[in-house]
Amino acid sequence: MRIEHVAFQVEFPQDVARWYAQQFGMTIRRASTQGPQMHFLACDGDHVLLEFYNNPAAPLPDYRSMHPLMLHIAWVSDNLEADRARLIAAGAQAFDEITTSPAGDKLAMLRDPWGLAIQLAQRATPML
Repeated sequence: MRIEHVAFQVEFPQDVARWYAQQFGMTIRRASTQGPQMHFLACDGDHVLLEFYNNPAAPLPDYRSMHPLMLHIAWVSDNLEADRARLIAAGAQAFDEITTSPAGDKLAMLRDPWGLAIQLAQRATPML
């Protein structure tokens, strides 16, 4: 078995999907705007999907009130400073400053324009 996707209930899935596709080079693999809206986006390498959906049967999480260490989408970055600046220019908000872990990884936490936490990681030694 392997992970197919991780899903996030959001208010405006089409807008969120478009932003992630533009900012992270993701490809929308399947989308539905009829009934419960859903957008499946493939990450680099097509090994996992992110789903942004809106289903009125479930409440919307208040991502802005969640500490980013509770839930975040982590992205590998080859140039953390440049990617952080680019995402902020595209509407993301910095949560904190760039830090370096004891393992030598550079990390930055942001929020996308809808409040979902994004972590950028420039690993000293790649994990994958």
